[in-house]
Amino acid sequence: MTGFSASWLDLREGADHRARDADLARALARHFQPRKAVTVADLGCGTGSNLRAIAPLLGARQHWTLIDAEPTLLAAAGQRLAAWADATDREGDTLVLSKAGRRIVVAFRRADLARELEAQLASPPDLVTASALFDLVSVPFMTRLAGLLAGRCAFYAVLTYDGRQRFEPPADDDAAVLAAFNAHQTGDKGFGPAAGPEAGRHLGAALHAVGYGVSTGESPWRLGAADAPLIGALVAGCAAAVAETGQLSARRVGRWRTRPRTTALVGHTDILALPR
Repeated sequence: MTGFSASWLDLREGADHRARDADLARALARHFQPRKAVTVADLGCGTGSNLRAIAPLLGARQHWTLIDAEPTLLAAAGQRLAAWADATDREGDTLVLSKAGRRIVVAFRRADLARELEAQLASPPDLVTASALFDLVSVPFMTRLAGLLAGRCAFYAVLTYDGRQRFEPPADDDAAVLAAFNAHQTGDKGFGPAAGPEAGRHLGAALHAVGYGVSTGESPWRLGAADAPLIGALVAGCAAAVAETGQLSARRVGRWRTRPRTTALVGHTDILALPR
């Protein structure tokens, strides 16, 4: 799975953090509240945004393994995390961060999750997490992951796209563009045919089938005037994906793309799965 730049991930980080379902985040914090030390694996970590969002919910000693196929994103994650921390030390390739009284040890691991998932989770940590990943993977991949975890650790996936997009002011081709974009989302992103907008439903079912107690919540982006750069990038990316499908003419896609937009809503689902 390739094609996500650090600049795009930086642009969306604020919206991602605001959107997370607060009830599930509190439930995660309660689950780990008795534990001072927690180990975490972050699948498809990007620039480390998920760590920056979750670390404040966990205890005083944390050990994270950030896993991604892209070495440029792993390098960016190290840079962003060092800047985010109150203090930073290095032990070889490992970062040791101090942040708000917490000691956070961060290891970086390059891996192709489609081929190396079992190796990465041979010894499950206390928590496996991912952000904006599961709409890009296949249903068999989710089934593999659920089987590997099988209730042995907590699982927390946030910002899984659910098929909803709404832009204001509206345009004539909004419905046609959304249908084409959602069809594009089901293409192969490196894991086989992607689950796309149905990912949340399939992921929850796979986790429930192996014995987890599964809770879900909505985490939509609600974008306004302060998010104009993100709205612009979102429209451009959506138009590019729709153009690849061939379902709309270049003229219609271009007209849709140039329509001024002041607000946007993009639907996501968060899932928290805890061992019973």
